[in-house]
Amino acid sequence: MVVLAVTIVLMHEGKRTKEVLTMRGFRELFNEGKVIIAMIHLGALPGTPLYDKAAGLERLVDNARADLAALQQAGVDAVLFGNENDRPYELKVDVASTSAMAYLIGRLRDEILVPFGVNVLWDPVSTVALASATGAQFVREIFTGVYGSDMGLWEGCAAKALRYARRLGRSNLCFLYNISAEFASPLDSRSLAERAKSAVFSSLADAILVSGPMTGEQAPLEHLRAVKAVLGPVPVLANTGVRHETVRDVLSITDGVIVGTALKRDGVTWNPVDPDRAREFVAIARERGGPA
Repeated sequence: MVVLAVTIVLMHEGKRTKEVLTMRGFRELFNEGKVIIAMIHLGALPGTPLYDKAAGLERLVDNARADLAALQQAGVDAVLFGNENDRPYELKVDVASTSAMAYLIGRLRDEILVPFGVNVLWDPVSTVALASATGAQFVREIFTGVYGSDMGLWEGCAAKALRYARRLGRSNLCFLYNISAEFASPLDSRSLAERAKSAVFSSLADAILVSGPMTGEQAPLEHLRAVKAVLGPVPVLANTGVRHETVRDVLSITDGVIVGTALKRDGVTWNPVDPDRAREFVAIARERGGPA
């Protein structure tokens, strides 16, 4: 694990202060430039309400394989496997879901040519376990904070997740912290920027993600600006809702994007990746951010 100590200027109550934050291996993984991480939304998994038993796991493998090929051909920097269609979501995921994700990713492992990450919604410990089983280089989750959500009271567990990663021999795992949970509202009086700074300082986030209120909905630009302003060199990415017509503006603020819906056929989250839309998105992003 590469550890970089960076001294940055932070704004607090109108005063400039210097603090040392810890930034681990995000740039060792993604290099310089603006990063495009593309979602591979797995179909509903066995045991979940929307699972298609007749089509079975083989259909899920075929669909994920097609999305992976389209995204890699489009030139994205990384892919992120997530179980977005396992609605209603769980905060402690059944072991069958994590096992199914491991099976699906394992079937594709030799075809993955870019760095890849995993996200078991919404379970940080299961996400770390899946990363360990599949060899994923990064994870995304709600690791910090307390939220009132569609799923009930939602509490982060960064301490448990990072300790678990070390126990599993994955101290090199890159942790992407989503600090504005979708389908939820924070039970915290601090500003988004304050929560971002705290997540890096106290909970060792490698990068900070800022989301809109739901999958496919964009984070307000002012939220991105506020978070980036206090974190300086610490990577900040837009996590949801970035589209062809907005990616230039988003990348003028952030270090990258995580994108899913915009790359799908007709711009619908649950549809397959549209190769043309994916290529167009990457081309627009590269015009703004240059090569990754």
